Amino acid sequence: MSKGYERMAVEDRWTKEGEQFMRQLRELAELEVRIGYQSDQGSSGGADDDKPRADLVDIAMWNELGTVNIPSRPFMRDSVDKHRTAIEHALMAQEGALRKGATARKVLETIGIFMKDLMQTEIEQGDFVANNPETIKRKGSDKPLIDTGTLKNSVNFWITKKRQGD
Repeated sequence: MSKGYERMAVEDRWTKEGEQFMRQLRELAELEVRIGYQSDQGSSGGADDDKPRADLVDIAMWNELGTVNIPSRPFMRDSVDKHRTAIEHALMAQEGALRKGATARKVLETIGIFMKDLMQTEIEQGDFVANNPETIKRKGSDKPLIDTGTLKNSVNFWITKKRQGD
């Protein structure tokens, strides 16, 4: 060691704000926000209709991916793919909110609300394959994905612990 210099032990300590920030980062590492539909959320058709009830998850999947009789109307994928820049800005804003003291749950809730709105807007305004004439006659509308409004109004988000392997 050089003459005149002694080693000094240095101990880092977090400020109250720093400790809070680190707690929120640890919580964020364990949580995620999911946007879409849950299997117990509801169904369409049934008692007053002459068709069997179908779970909203199935209806969303059939419309998103398409079937033999339904063309693909990818409202979930399009709500992400067409709005990447807006999503990036929203995420950066939430990073800033976290730095200013927002909780992990508040950040995820804000992201969930933002993404739910994007998906509902895509259902309303998306450029999808037109309904066939029989569907237009039955619904009284030529707007794909909009019949009773159940699909659009049932989009939701939930905050959950991350699952291993996802």
